[in-house]
Formats: sequence, C-alpha cells, structure tokens
Amino acid sequence: MITLSDGHITVREFDLKDKKKLAELCNNRRVWDNLRDLIPFPYSEGDAENFIRSSLHQNPPLNFAIDYKSEFSGVIGLVKQSDVYRLSAEIGYWIGEPYWGKGIATNAVKLVLNYGFSKLRLERIFASVFDYNIISQKVLIKAGFKQEGISRCSVLKNDSLHDEIHFGIVRNDFYSN
Repeated sequence: MITLSDGHITVREFDLKDKKKLAELCNNRRVWDNLRDLIPFPYSEGDAENFIRSSLHQNPPLNFAIDYKSEFSGVIGLVKQSDVYRLSAEIGYWIGEPYWGKGIATNAVKLVLNYGFSKLRLERIFASVFDYNIISQKVLIKAGFKQEGISRCSVLKNDSLHDEIHFGIVRNDFYSN
C-alpha cells in the first residue's frame, strides 16, 4: 500500500470507503469546469465506485486520494505514456471546493512528482491547464514546473474555445531545487 506524506497532507491509494466523499466533492460544477469532459457531470457514487475500482487494479498505482487533516479532499494521478514517450507521464489533480486555498494541491503535486521520478523512474512529467485556471497554473509553477507552450484555441469547454497552457518538469530539475 503506497502512502506519501509531507506531514500536512497525505497522498494514498484509494479505499472503497472514499466513494461517498469522492462523489460529493466531484459533483460540483466549479470543480468540473476545470476538468476534462471525460469526467462525468453530474458525478454519482456509481461513477466514484467505478473510478476507485479501476484505480485499485493499477500496478503500479497511478491514481491516489488526497487527504487533508485525515479527510478526503481530492484526487491526483499520473497517466504514463507509451512508445517513445514511455519515460513521461501526464499529471492531473483536483481539490474539492471546501479545501481550496490551503496549499493542498501544490504539496500533493510535489509528493507525486517524487513518486514518479523515484519509484516509477520517469524522466519527465507534464500537465496541461485551461487558460482560465490561473490557480492550477500557480500550483504547477510552485511545484517547479516550467511553462513550455500554449496551444491556442485547442480546448472546447462549456461551449467556449480556450487556450491550453502546457507545463513540464524533468527529473534533474526536480531534484536540483
């Protein structure tokens, strides 16, 4: 069982007991507005259970619950790439609205970066953020990511076109900070 902690927050493998709180926090339009449409909305306990069950079958684990003060507060995960990109992974995360503004996302990202670089032996981790999600852009920069580019008018979210901001970090930069 993988558990990562910095003393303030814990990133851990899922438990089916997380289902109710996961559904409650993810079934929030303000959270969903910053996520890809692959995540259903409204978000039900059935959706949460399916996600948790699929996460529990990952080897190695790639999706994790985020706890703040021993309370489930969000989700973070890596999507490993394949072929010539096999030493890279995309990171994604969200924090439930009651937990916004507490530095949880930044700490969780740093913990998962360390896991990705040290345990999964990745060389590069990247993220893409909608242009209007300034908070997530700040989270990535605080965690050591560098902005790598912008894909103009590449995201259709809520019937509006948006730019997508690309960020990345490599193993050597993470460990030199």
